[in-house]
Amino acid sequence: MTFTIDHTKRLSIHELEKFMIDENAKVDISKVTERVIIDGRAYLDNKLKNHGAPIYGINTGFGSLCNVIIPDKDIEQLQENLVKSHACGMGEEVPQEIVKLMLFLKIQSLAYGKSGIQLQTVSLLCELINHKIYPVVYQQGSLGASGDLAPLAHLSLTLLGLGKAYHNGSRINSNVALKNAGLKPVTLTSKEGLALLNGTQFMSAYGVYNIIRSKELNAWADVITALSLDAFDGKIDPFKDHLHTIRAHPGQLQTAVTIRKLLDGSEIIKQQKKQVQDPYSFRCVPQVHGATKDTLNYVTSVFETEINSVTDNPTIFPEEDEILSGGNFHGQPLALALDFLCIAMSELASISERRTYLLVSGQRDLPPFLAPEAGLNSGFMIPQYTAASIVSQSKQLCTPASADSIVSSNGQEDHVSMGANAATKCFTVIENTHKVLAIELLNAAQALEFRRPKQSSAHLENIFKAFRRTVPFIQKDEVMYELMQSSIEFIKENPSLVF
Repeated sequence: MTFTIDHTKRLSIHELEKFMIDENAKVDISKVTERVIIDGRAYLDNKLKNHGAPIYGINTGFGSLCNVIIPDKDIEQLQENLVKSHACGMGEEVPQEIVKLMLFLKIQSLAYGKSGIQLQTVSLLCELINHKIYPVVYQQGSLGASGDLAPLAHLSLTLLGLGKAYHNGSRINSNVALKNAGLKPVTLTSKEGLALLNGTQFMSAYGVYNIIRSKELNAWADVITALSLDAFDGKIDPFKDHLHTIRAHPGQLQTAVTIRKLLDGSEIIKQQKKQVQDPYSFRCVPQVHGATKDTLNYVTSVFETEINSVTDNPTIFPEEDEILSGGNFHGQPLALALDFLCIAMSELASISERRTYLLVSGQRDLPPFLAPEAGLNSGFMIPQYTAASIVSQSKQLCTPASADSIVSSNGQEDHVSMGANAATKCFTVIENTHKVLAIELLNAAQALEFRRPKQSSAHLENIFKAFRRTVPFIQKDEVMYELMQSSIEFIKENPSLVF
């Protein structure tokens, strides 16, 4: 499928999700957007020709070197030097699907014609996507303030035929990748290096990816909870509609409705209960899962604004005949939102681990650790340990990155967002939540077997049967990590089973 980037149309995260999952996705630029980019570049060229005063980053140095004037003959070299000197990333490589999003979002940001970039440079960014050339970018290095300088420098190195890139699954030199695809490196002109490096596309790409994954896991969390509720012989009363209309948070209402639908027709949920009420990890699911849903909706609104924004500096305004140096690259809105999402998704795992703990506790006529012969067999004792360990790590990662700031560039950049660190730790917490939910699913399926011959709802029984084709009932102790991994893969590969 070809995705046309058009600055006159609002980009949605839903559209980016389609782009991300399409392995053969291609991009192009609308004619009206091409015209805007060309006009923006023409304005900048004319301004440089007729404007004697220094313009930041165009004929000056960068950061605290902004007062150093660069001669006209060195302006092109200045831009290449910028990209090379700022490629200072370290740590793990950014996943290629996130790099793919970074490329798209960088093109989108440049499409508004406010950066003075050449159409040729934007076109080459498109060709990287179209030929599946994904620059090697590293997770560490951005302060999330002058944009994502280090990671975007690595993204831009490939345009110059420098650095490394993945092409057809192989990690090779960028110049080789370009040559293999029949492409040529670009020669940067005035301001282009700065336009490529200034921006929030690292934070934004991670944020978009995190939102997409969070939506998937929120849906699965409700399904797995419903299975666990029946397996634990819990009550439906805490999910009744009129209980939630008197505290009408949208996510709370949505969660209660979903759980009721999932359990509609269950023989187990209808049977007489001995207990007066259930523990919080079951009884308060609408409130806890619902708060995470509401957080996700807020974070989505922040990022949908960001991906439709210009985050370059300086920014050109041909209509007003101005070139303004400002702070649209500052990642504070994203950093705060990412920290919020990180906390919300950690809580989804935290309450999940508590339900797992209850399932293996030997209550409600379930055998200790869900082992038919407990003692000789340890059963599901240690998966709960693993879930607890993962949840603890996520809690530690919930310390907000946005609360920190370290002065850089000799004091010129004296407040930074640390949004890039917020993005990567949020990514880790979301992956952790996936693992913890998979462990709960493993336990819930095992526990449900002890409620037979009674059946759960038709929808949940279909999910259970599909799961059993991947993971069997455990009669005697087996190598558990393989089953846990299978449960993780089951969640990842079966998005159509949730609603």
